[in-house]
Amino acid sequence: MAESKRRGEDAGDDRLNDETVDDVAGDDATDADEPVSRGGTATRSRAKAESADSRPKTRTETDRVGLFGRIARFFREVVAELRKVIWPTRKELLTYTAVVVTFVAVMLTIVGVLDYGFAKGVLWVFGNPS
Repeated sequence: MAESKRRGEDAGDDRLNDETVDDVAGDDATDADEPVSRGGTATRSRAKAESADSRPKTRTETDRVGLFGRIARFFREVVAELRKVIWPTRKELLTYTAVVVTFVAVMLTIVGVLDYGFAKGVLWVFGNPS
């Protein structure tokens, strides 16, 4: 139960049902004057949101922010992105680590064998003075 809550699977199902309801409710005759694209209801609602934001920006909205303001915004955005991350459990972390270490060991062995073989081949072709 906690795993499905952590992964957000229940939230995804609810979101799917809400979009289906919006699709049925949004099929009025008033939608005829709106631009319709091939994407369905999500694209239609996105087109509505974009048309509302397409107004020209005022000078205060486009002014440059100072150095400290940009640094503060950067850290706020970093924290916001880190909150969206689905962190692995301890078991998943150990499994992923074992897979990576095994893969690196196999690749190291392959490269080592090829290096040894090419070294012996070069010495055989060009001769070994010792």
